Amino acid sequence: MLQCNYGMAAISGGTQPGLSKGMTLTKSNLQIDSARLWNAIHETAKFGGTPKGGVRRLTLGAEDKQVRDWFRDACEAAGCTVSVDALGTMFAVRPGHDMSKPPIGIGSHLDTQPTGGKFDGVLGTLAALEVIRSMNDAGIETEAPVCICNWTNEEGSRFAPAMMASAAYAGEYTTDDILSRKDNDGITVAEALDTISYRGIEPVGTRKFAAFVELHIEQGPLLEAEEKTIGVVDLGQGIVWYNGTISGFASHAGTTPMPLRRDALATFAEVVLAVEKIAKDHGPNAVGTIGEVAIDNPSRNVIAGDLKFSAEFRSPESATMDKLDSALQSAVKDISTRRKVNIAIDQIWRKEPTVFNTEIVKAVEGATKQLGYSYRRITSGAGHDACNLAGVMPAAMIFVPCKDGISHNELEDATQADCTAGANVLLHTTLALAGVVSAPKANT
Repeated sequence: MLQCNYGMAAISGGTQPGLSKGMTLTKSNLQIDSARLWNAIHETAKFGGTPKGGVRRLTLGAEDKQVRDWFRDACEAAGCTVSVDALGTMFAVRPGHDMSKPPIGIGSHLDTQPTGGKFDGVLGTLAALEVIRSMNDAGIETEAPVCICNWTNEEGSRFAPAMMASAAYAGEYTTDDILSRKDNDGITVAEALDTISYRGIEPVGTRKFAAFVELHIEQGPLLEAEEKTIGVVDLGQGIVWYNGTISGFASHAGTTPMPLRRDALATFAEVVLAVEKIAKDHGPNAVGTIGEVAIDNPSRNVIAGDLKFSAEFRSPESATMDKLDSALQSAVKDISTRRKVNIAIDQIWRKEPTVFNTEIVKAVEGATKQLGYSYRRITSGAGHDACNLAGVMPAAMIFVPCKDGISHNELEDATQADCTAGANVLLHTTLALAGVVSAPKANT
């Protein structure tokens, strides 16, 4: 019989069950099935697979339905009961010994960027499934239930804002607000959910959790550069998004003298450089990006009259975010005056920096140490569903390296060994939080 003892994990808001039967789970006697996890990652990559080896699986599209159907079938085959909320988020619950206890939530998302990879979000969701499968293999009964979550539209590449379902769960938006959001073709979230039959009846936010843990690739270069296997995430950067418009004057490219031009695109070039300079001036804890631009009625021989663009800043410090915003508004005012064009820049979303729960972070760190993996504390540069959830429940994250720090790109890659390590940390963290009642079989 498998022997295990994790003690009690104290979580903000109350004490949650830990392993308490004189049992010790170790690296040698309980691990996830590495080959099964790796096969699942590559099997789901066929839903929206691209010629370059990436994945294009925009939220609530046909490919998203395919992977959702696969995920539902796999979770039900693993003994979970699957439900869906009004924004399409999927919850797969493995029963615990005491069903009156709120579950431990684990998971991530299955949607991708237009040029996405196999691991962003997918690793966390499929590793959560593998945690359930591995507990089944070992015959482990947990005290509290465990729930796998597949959050809708984490990426924000089809509908804005990003992480919309977890944000609505956390009370940052109403369900009706999110359902009314439109993509570039004018299709609402509600219509897209209905098209793929994933608008559920469960009200958003009614399902409660004792804690939430998300496994993810780092999406940055630090772990790989420092040859660390695990990133124990204790902070998440704040994010601020802007939509901008520039209104110049369209005129003939050959007959309009340079001093008389009100060129929206040339103005935009200054805005791009201003965003870059502002981020550098407030470094090293700041980054700035302009990711989209669209010229109205573009033509080769017409000076651009009007255009739209997006911009963002990120920082782990709220005070720095305020300074970035102030500097941007000042720069835009100066550029607009000098170039005699109108620049409007509106802040459409601001997510404050995340401080993850100390006790959950310690649980992740403890599992990592127990398993013998090299690690470091790390700040998440990207936004994640766990960042939203941290505002309403104890939460933390686990990172594993990705090749060259590349993500949101078809070249995104991670090793089987690192994915396995992250899933093992997720498994042991989950057991520490959910508690073990019985474990009649060891997975050796």
